[in-house]
Amino acid sequence: MKHLIICILLLASIAWSQSVVGSEHNRNLRQLDYLPMLMDYHRQTVGESRQFFTYPRRNYDFIKNFADKESNALVYYADSLGSGKDAHRFAIAASPVVGLDYRGGEALGDTIWPGIDGGLYLRGYADSLDFDLDARIYAEQHSAKKPKSFDGEVFDVQTEDGNAGADYVSYARYRAHLGLNYAWARISLARDVLHWGPGYYNNLAFNQFALPYNMLNLDFTFGPLRVFSVYADLRVNSWSYSKDNLNDRNLYAHRYELALGNLTVGMSELQVLYNENKPWLFVPVVPLFIEKGNYTERVNNGALAFDLNYRLFNAVRVYGEFFLDDMESPMAVYENKYSNNRWAGMLGMQAGHDFNLNGHALQVGTIAEIARVEPYTYCHYDTARSQMAHLGMPLGNPNGPNSLAVDWTVYGNLGLSGLSSVFVGLHNKWLWKGTDAGSSIDDPYKTVQKKFVHNAPLHYSLIPAVSYRGNHVAFMGEYGFFDDKYMNVRVVFML
Repeated sequence: MKHLIICILLLASIAWSQSVVGSEHNRNLRQLDYLPMLMDYHRQTVGESRQFFTYPRRNYDFIKNFADKESNALVYYADSLGSGKDAHRFAIAASPVVGLDYRGGEALGDTIWPGIDGGLYLRGYADSLDFDLDARIYAEQHSAKKPKSFDGEVFDVQTEDGNAGADYVSYARYRAHLGLNYAWARISLARDVLHWGPGYYNNLAFNQFALPYNMLNLDFTFGPLRVFSVYADLRVNSWSYSKDNLNDRNLYAHRYELALGNLTVGMSELQVLYNENKPWLFVPVVPLFIEKGNYTERVNNGALAFDLNYRLFNAVRVYGEFFLDDMESPMAVYENKYSNNRWAGMLGMQAGHDFNLNGHALQVGTIAEIARVEPYTYCHYDTARSQMAHLGMPLGNPNGPNSLAVDWTVYGNLGLSGLSSVFVGLHNKWLWKGTDAGSSIDDPYKTVQKKFVHNAPLHYSLIPAVSYRGNHVAFMGEYGFFDDKYMNVRVVFML
């Protein structure tokens, strides 16, 4: 009962609802909550319900709790057409969002101040249709003469004097979901990022730290079984003027997830096609790892991933994922000598506990992961073709091929009065990133003897973070030390 009461308090603390439970907006489009997805993983660790690790997924409480959560928005309207059983209910809420950022760091080679963003966050529903849209315009002052995109997406540099550096940088960003729901099914159009599997930092097939893309999703849930099918339109090159983007890179993927009490078993399969779109691959019963053999090898790239998660005593969960891009034979994978065998593995653990501190919910926990990605994983035969990437960034593990990473975070979140809360976290990252052939996702694949993180230096970063989240205002601060020195500070208002 105590856990149930605390979980209710925690769920009630989420003020700005989305039609889906989705990935973190870790670089742009941040709202009031600092790391909402990490706290969703925390709730699955300490909770008693089935554990599903397919994001984005339907938020079943979106319509049910819409009036309670959104009636205080700057603009709120709800009504119905008809009466009684034939009534059709609808509602919409709108909130202006304004943010102010300071960003600086050695890796960025730049100082961004001021960074201003403003836009509108819309959400609503009509019967079984629900939607949300977060759209903003950004304007930033950069100290660098040739500024780089902070979030990896396309932006414009406005200059008056070519020798005086950038006067300002402007760009626009949005994420959106439009879903039609049935009792056990949801079909949706979205601009978002897939995140499949029990890991938080190092998922291998699809990872939340990829750049957002447009997608069509079909989600079935039959009790403990979830089947998710997706089509997505990927960009080949991060440079918007590149002629590579005149070509099509299409993604099809399926995920099958079985949640049996404390055990969750998942399988993900994906296929990337270059200038050879095959819409029937969207059908979730089509086995992509078999269908791949029916198309031209030079322009299609497929992979399989398997993951397990087990929860212990509603306090700890242990998990792992194995990603298979290609293999010559099972024995060759064991010997692990040549680039024909491209695979990745991840192991992790999360522990947490909820306390009732004088009527306030206190969530504390820790999460640790280790991930190994072999050379040439996610790559393909030719540069700028069927790589498992979008805008030059991997769809899967953010460290890319030929990498070894360890992530460890300790965190705490204290609920204050009303909807306010304070989050404190400390993230450690140890990264070894190779430089030999097969270390970049754009490296053309060839059969060679591979070198895994050969002579790669250790890159260590320590990142303390603190955030305050109020009803309509939030503060977020991140500070990087040692090999990744930076500072990000943000203040955001939402009405």
